[in-house]
Amino acid sequence: MIDFHCHVDLFKDPKPILDGAEKKGVYVLAVTTTPKAWTGTKRLIGSRRRIRVALGLHPELVRERHTEIALFEHFLAETDYVGEVGLDGSPHLRDSFDLQTKVLRRILLACRNAGGRVISLHSRRAASEVLDLLEAEPFAGTPILHWFSGSTRELERAVQLGCWFSVGPTMVGSAKGRKLVELMPRERILTETDSPFAQMSGAPLSPWDVALAYPVLRELWNCSEEEVDKQLLSNLRNLNRVKGTARCV
Repeated sequence: MIDFHCHVDLFKDPKPILDGAEKKGVYVLAVTTTPKAWTGTKRLIGSRRRIRVALGLHPELVRERHTEIALFEHFLAETDYVGEVGLDGSPHLRDSFDLQTKVLRRILLACRNAGGRVISLHSRRAASEVLDLLEAEPFAGTPILHWFSGSTRELERAVQLGCWFSVGPTMVGSAKGRKLVELMPRERILTETDSPFAQMSGAPLSPWDVALAYPVLRELWNCSEEEVDKQLLSNLRNLNRVKGTARCV
């Protein structure tokens, strides 16, 4: 199983989550929301073999944390993974949208200069703008659009640009989410939880709860759940082969 977008450091008690993921053999990308969280999250993860830490600067925090971009650039050499970064066009964040754009442009440039990174991207109500920046910086690495919620036309463009996608139980729980997943190339899909933000029955999802998305993927792909798991693991192996050298064109 793969949880390619999980805020492990934001759980009230991360250790049982980490121990459970390790015991169940879940591959986890632990995304962060600010560069200042990088060192502490790395220490939290320790030497766990199946868990990687991504360096992030969340668009919802850019208004207050944009000065940490220099710290982001400082730590970038320590990881192959970036996230959570991106743009958010929600009404309450519109006043910071220009600043978000400047920060994301600088992040993508830093990734290009570092030789490319795997980049987990937030694009709520801003898919076209995120794609514009990716198109302008094609050597930034491998973009993975987390919980994509744009239009089908934006999805088609993202596919043409070579983007990957991470999808989770909450996303596939809606008709729109299932339709978008159906249109995504299955060889460029990974699973995620976006926990502890994503919840079911009032409780945060655990990394191994990505399996709750398997029945939907099985139906959309017309295959068994075992074949779903094999496809996702194959995708992760392929991503590891291209990370740092991929283009989004």
